[in-house]
Amino acid sequence: MFKDRTDAGKMLADRLAENAPQNPLVLALPRGGVPVALPVARKLGAQLDLLLVRKIGLPGHPELAAGAVVNGAAHAVVFNDDILRSFGLNEADFDAAIAKKLAEIELRRKLWLGTSPPEPVAGRNVVVVDDGIATGATIRAALKALKARGAAHIMLAIPVAPADTLKKLRPLCNGIVCLEIPTPFYAVGTHYEDFRQVRDQDVVEMLRGIQDKSGDGK
Repeated sequence: MFKDRTDAGKMLADRLAENAPQNPLVLALPRGGVPVALPVARKLGAQLDLLLVRKIGLPGHPELAAGAVVNGAAHAVVFNDDILRSFGLNEADFDAAIAKKLAEIELRRKLWLGTSPPEPVAGRNVVVVDDGIATGATIRAALKALKARGAAHIMLAIPVAPADTLKKLRPLCNGIVCLEIPTPFYAVGTHYEDFRQVRDQDVVEMLRGIQDKSGDGK
C-alpha cells in the first residue's frame, strides 16, 4: 500500500537508481503518472516530458479500443488489428476520430506545458512512468509508438500492475520495474491510501521548472 503517488514515485526512484539506463528521458502519462514521475526524474537527474495517449473507440462501441493516438514530435497511431478485422473496418475509417484525438492532445499539452514541443525519442534511453497498470491497453500503445520512433532503450516503471498484464508488455520494452504485483489484482487505486484525482493545475505546478532542456532534471 502506497501513501500516495509521490510516495510511490520516491520508492520507484530508489529502485530505478540501481538499474536505470544512462542519460534517460522520463516520460509520464498524465495525469496520474506525473506525481510518480517527478521524484523519478529528480533522482535520475533526467529530463521529464509528457507522453499523451488517447484511446480511439470503436464506432458504436466507444468502450472497445480500436486503437490509440500517441503524441510526439510526429504523432503515432497504433491500431488493434484483431478488433478491426472482427468488425470489418480499416484504418481509413478512423481518420475523423484521429483528427479529433490529435486536437484533444494538442489542447492538453498546451494547457500543461505551453508551447514546449515534445522531446524527440529517437536514439534516446526512455523511462515510461505511470501510477499503475490494469489492462495495459494505453501503455501498450505508448510502448509500440516509442519503439516505432526509434527509442534506443525503453524501460517501463510502475508502482503496481497485475502479472498477466506485465507478461504481455514485456516483449514491447527492454525492461520493467514494478514494485508490487498483487494477486488477486482488483484496481490500481486500491493500492493507494490517497488516490485522489490529479487536477490540471496540479500537473502545471509539478511540471513548472522541470522541463529543463539542459537535462539536469532541476
